[in-house]
Amino acid sequence: MSETIKIVEKESIPSNAIMLQGLPDVGLVGLIATSYIISELDLAEIAYVDTDLMPPIIVLHEGLPHAPLRIFGNNRLIAVISEIAIPANSVHAIMRVITDWGQSKNVKMVISIGGIPMENRQDLKEPKVFGAASNKELIRLLKEKELEILKEGYMVGPQALTMRYCAEKEIPAVAFLAQSYYNYPDPEAAAAAIQEVAKIVDLKVDVTQLLQKGEEIRLRARDIMKRTQRELTQMKKSQEYDVPYVS
Repeated sequence: MSETIKIVEKESIPSNAIMLQGLPDVGLVGLIATSYIISELDLAEIAYVDTDLMPPIIVLHEGLPHAPLRIFGNNRLIAVISEIAIPANSVHAIMRVITDWGQSKNVKMVISIGGIPMENRQDLKEPKVFGAASNKELIRLLKEKELEILKEGYMVGPQALTMRYCAEKEIPAVAFLAQSYYNYPDPEAAAAAIQEVAKIVDLKVDVTQLLQKGEEIRLRARDIMKRTQRELTQMKKSQEYDVPYVS
């Protein structure tokens, strides 16, 4: 059987919206942050990704079945999350389809939220958030908002592919990468990322509840973190610790 990826639209999709992406990665920073934004803004499910490149899994909420890779939104914001780890051998194809779909909806910016692994994360009281962007104009915007730029380094995983594909298609794209644990759910890093995203997006989200429920979130996210870690190992995620040879 041929492998297929299609985005099934359940509701009218807004045009010229900002797309947030929070997919399983180190510390589950993007997933935790984007899920919290979806909850706080009461975003409705507007589409889902149907593909045989993902494991044969459904997610049950209130007893009803849902695809694990779903898209939420309102008239100005689209949010993409996956409640299971995206297989390493499928991530290229899936991220390209999501990027193409975003372009077809005329998204005005794609914002990826993720973590950047820190070996001494336990010693950091307040994790820093670094930024990267698909063009020089956005880099200037991030600097104006006093966000520290990730000047040299590697990005690996869904955020890296989003940045690459958006740059190819000249879609404005920004990545917010919070210092986080590599293999431990990190709600504090997610909260720090949300606060930085709010500097360039009209996003009124109070992170107090996220910080207060940190331990509960860590317990709930243990299993997906384990599965995500296996996929990240195949994606060579640990290479983000390396320094590029060419500058």
